[in-house]
Order: sequence, then C-alpha cells, then structure tokens
Amino acid sequence: MEALKEEQTPFEMGVVVPKRIVDQIGEGCYDHCVKVVVDEFQKFGLIVDRVPGLNDEFLKLVAPVEILGKAAAELQLKKRTQIGVDLQFEWDEADAFIKQSDGSLFSWCERFRCYNHMIYGIVNESNSAIVLKSECRDVRWEPGERLLWKLEKEGIVKEVFPIHDEIKRKQLLKCWALNWWDLTNQPLDDIYAYYGVKIAIYFAFLGMYTKWLFFPAALGILVQLVDFGSLQLLILPFFFICIISWAVFFLQFWKRKNSTLLARWQICYSVGAESAYKYMDTEWSSFHSSVGSIKFEADKSKKEKFQREEWFGHMLRFRNDAIIILSIICLQLPFELAYAHLYESIGSDTMKFGLTAVYLFAIQYFTQIGGKVSVKLIKDEKNENSEYRANSLIYKVFGLYFMQSYIGLLYHAVLHRNFMTLRQVIIQRLIISEVLENLMENSLPYMKYSYRKYRAVCNKRKREKGMAARKSYFNSRVEKEYFKPIYSASIGEELEDGLFDAVALQFGMIMMFACAFPPAFAFAALNNVTEIRADALKILAMYRRPVPRVAVTIGAWLNIFQFLIVVSICTNCILLVCLYDREGNWNISPGLAAILFMEHVLLLIKFCFSRIVPEEPDWVKANRMKNATQAQNMCSKQLLRNISGRRGTLVTGTPTAD
Repeated sequence: MEALKEEQTPFEMGVVVPKRIVDQIGEGCYDHCVKVVVDEFQKFGLIVDRVPGLNDEFLKLVAPVEILGKAAAELQLKKRTQIGVDLQFEWDEADAFIKQSDGSLFSWCERFRCYNHMIYGIVNESNSAIVLKSECRDVRWEPGERLLWKLEKEGIVKEVFPIHDEIKRKQLLKCWALNWWDLTNQPLDDIYAYYGVKIAIYFAFLGMYTKWLFFPAALGILVQLVDFGSLQLLILPFFFICIISWAVFFLQFWKRKNSTLLARWQICYSVGAESAYKYMDTEWSSFHSSVGSIKFEADKSKKEKFQREEWFGHMLRFRNDAIIILSIICLQLPFELAYAHLYESIGSDTMKFGLTAVYLFAIQYFTQIGGKVSVKLIKDEKNENSEYRANSLIYKVFGLYFMQSYIGLLYHAVLHRNFMTLRQVIIQRLIISEVLENLMENSLPYMKYSYRKYRAVCNKRKREKGMAARKSYFNSRVEKEYFKPIYSASIGEELEDGLFDAVALQFGMIMMFACAFPPAFAFAALNNVTEIRADALKILAMYRRPVPRVAVTIGAWLNIFQFLIVVSICTNCILLVCLYDREGNWNISPGLAAILFMEHVLLLIKFCFSRIVPEEPDWVKANRMKNATQAQNMCSKQLLRNISGRRGTLVTGTPTAD
C-alpha cells in the first residue's frame, strides 16, 4: 500500500529528520522540532507526508501549482510568454505564459528553485525567540532566523534532497535506459522535463556524437582492412582530410541542434548576458541612489574603480593559469615521460599490464590533487556566476587530462617511432580503461548503497538490543533513495563541470592519432552506444535524482573540442611524416613538403568550414527576430500610453487663471 501511494502521489522533495522517540518521556524530544517543521511547511501550503524509516523519519513534500506560482512570483522568475517575450512571472497572469511539453506550468529546474525558496524561506517573524526541544535540549529559533538553516546547523535536519517520480522514472527506464533497439535515439524532451537542461544537453550531445561516429568508424575499418595497392600511400592523407572535415562539420551541426533544442524548450540563450545585465543593474541602482542626478559617464572615479576590478580579475586568472601550467610542466610531465620510457623499455607484456594498472591508479590521485588545487584557486577569481567558475575549472583540470592522456602516446610515436606500441596503448585506453571505468562507475554506487543499508540495519539492531528481535526491512522508496549516493559530475562541491570529460578525452584520442590507428573510431562508436544506456541506467536506478543545473550549452567543452581539432591536425601531420620518413632523416622531400602543405590547407579548411554552416537554423533566427519585434512594438505602445497619460494628468492638474 505504501508503494502504491508513493506512485500515485508525485512527491518531489524529501527532508530527513530524526525518528521520533516514544518512551517514558511521552511524545519524545525530537518530535517537537519535527512537528514545528511540519506545521511551518503546511502553513506555506506544502503537502507533507511523514514516512518512518529504520533510523530516521522522512518528510515528503509536494506543492500545488498555485503555491509554486506564488513562490515563482516572489523569486521574480522570468518565463516565456505566448508572444515569445521573457517576462517576470505573475501568478494572476499565469495564462499568458507558455507551458512545458508535458503540460506543466513550470520546468523541473524552476520547480526546484521554488521548493528551495519555500523550504529555506521559513523565518521566525515574531519579535521573540521560539524555543524548540530536541534530544532533551533547547534550541532557540531567533527572530529573523531561517528555520531549516538553524536545524541543519544543530544536526536535526540531516538532508534535503529531490525525490524520484516513480511513474516517470519507470517510463524513462522502459523507453530510454532499457531500449537498446534505438541505438542513438533518445526521448530528449522527456529527459529535459525530468532532469533539466544540463543533463538533457549532455545526452543530446552524446547521442549526436555517437551517430556521427558511424561514418569515420566504417571508413577507418575500410582503410585498415583493404589493400589499395599503389594508392596505399595516398589513403592515409585522404582519410585524415575526411576526418578533419567530419569533425568540423560535426561541431557546427551540433551548434545548430543545440539552438534548435533551446528554441523547442523555450529557453533563452543569453544566460551569461542576463547575469551581466543584472550585475550592471545592481551597480547602477546603488550608484543612482547615492549620487542622484549625476550621470554615470561623468563619474571618473566610478569608471576607474570598474577598470581596476576588471584588470585585477584578469591578473588573478592569469596568475592561477600560470600556477597550473607550471605545475603540470614541472611535476606531471616528468612522471608521464618516465612512465612512457619504462613502458617502452619493458619487454614482458605482463609487466607492461601491471605498470599500466599502477599508472592508472596513480593518475587518479594526480587528478584529485590538481582538482582540489584548481578549486581553491578559482575561489579567488571574480567570476560572474557558477557557470563561469565551472568553465574556469574545466580549463585548468583539462590541462591535467591532456598531459595524462596524450603525452605518453606522442612519446612513442615521435621519439621511438614505435607504432606497434602506440596502437597497443591506444587500444588499452579505448577498451581496457573505459571498460574498467564503466565497471567502477556502475559498481561503486551499488556498493555504497548496500553499505549504507547494512549500516542502517546494524544501527537499528544496536538500538533495539535487549528488546524482542524483529526483522529489519525497508518499507518506503524514499528511504531507499536516501541511501543511494548523490549524483555529481563535478570536482568542486558546487560546480557541475565533469559531464563531458570522458567524451572530450575520447574525442582527442581518436582524432590526434587517427592516422596511426584508423579503427579507433569503431571502438569509440561501440563504447558510446553502451555508454548512453549505461549512463541512463546509472542516473535512473543507481543514484538519487540529480539537482538540476542551469546551462544552455556545453560551455567551455566546446572550445576544448575546437582546440583538439587544431591539435589533431598538427599531430597527424607529424605521424604521417614519421610513417613516410622511415629512415628518420627529416629531409624535406616532395612528399614531406606535401604533408606540411596539407597541414596549412587543413587549418584553413577548419576555419573556412566553420563559417559555411550557420550556427542556428533560419527558422530559429526568424522566430527570435519576430519575438524581438513584438517585444519592441509592445514596449513602444506602452511607453506612448504612459507618456499620453502623464500629459493628460499634467493638463487636468494645471490651474486656470480667473
């Protein structure tokens, strides 16, 4: 009955509190605090369901659409209207705003913000402190103090987390995670409605990238298996040119798809610009209130202050980047070269496998240390919002990834010209490393979940020691979700930055060494087909429902993909030189000169092809211009009405001479 009730009522948030204690004291010490929390939630309009667990109690929350609308109005959320203009939400004018594809008024990201505002917005509005009893001690809830923050600080509220909607989760499991017949097709609209835009963008990119990989995979297998006779020397340069063209067109068409998805989901693209405008509006309002009618352009001291802060922020970012680069060169580069040299010197395959295992284990600690250092460094940077901070962290951490993934391969290819070892390492990275990574990503969450369940049962048995032995079991899904690990694709605690790291590293691997091992594209395509379903199953069944993140593009990763294409042009030209210059004389013969010429031509093609394909479809551009025109006309008419009404007031209020 409990499971049926949970399926019928789509509770969306959970609050973990201590389980009520019923003993000789009576009602219990903890129950008073929990009762106050429940009463405050209900006063706010939330529907609360109390579910007892083994060691804790869970408050499941859901808000009617009217309560969400009032919270959205208090937050001053901007939503898309029927005429295509983003305006501040007003509950009385809710019919003027566009609904989501599933019929709901608010997206999951907007609902989560409203829930967060309501849960943490409960304040003691009285003039005196309220005494809350907890564990036979008093907790003073001071006037103006937020209730949930106070109880979290006291350890009474253990956690607040989003809850899976069982009906929608099972639908996604059926049509997405367990649907292997649709290799790359995914229900992106349903993913966006359930998880938010960031995770939906990730799976959209992964699906499109995998679908586009089928062409270079087939071409790579053809180049590897077919003997073209006298044309064999021309096949690799031709394959290289095709791969670069494919990569450039893929990124351009991804930009088009990204803009199409945002238009379909009614999402405004200019997130960064919006935050900048808010920042300028805040500065202007404070400046206007203090200075009065003096114009901003005339205040030189204010300008100088902005300029100093701007350049100080640039210098901080430059300093942090320099620290990361010098650390990579001085600490990680010798480690990578030592590993590559030992791998080249060892003759036993068993020893090589053991060395690779030790190396993969060691670089995990290098990445963790580098990530923690990067997080500490970016805290000093004056980034406008969390998305800019995440991008700054991505650039720094990718330097570590780049050194770990590619320097050893270049060592085998350029210095030793050992292409057999190079191919072995590429196969290890593409197959063994990714298989082990997938096993770890899917087994560790289950192990953590099982361990937390085991600890909960043990704690219950210790607490009931001396009482009649009873079988311990979990009777609610909310408790099972609480024991699941938190989904996070980030190195920093508050920055969601690591969704695309594995995809970017794979893209760099197959692109930078395409001429050395053409079938690598086939291995990548096969891995990504399984990765789509494995990631979907992971976030649907093995993790809690992720906290929604606001992001409309893949952010800094797009620039990294562009950078990897340029680097791959250079590295593949070096590989072609090593393949054709067997003696190692490095003579500029006509063949080698042709390769150098091809490098410059490909760089030109890369930048030219980027301009051939528009970044957004014409219908998206036309729709945006239409909305902008309608907004301008509406504002113009409103301004004219205000001006006319003000003049009428002035005319009627003017005294006449007798």
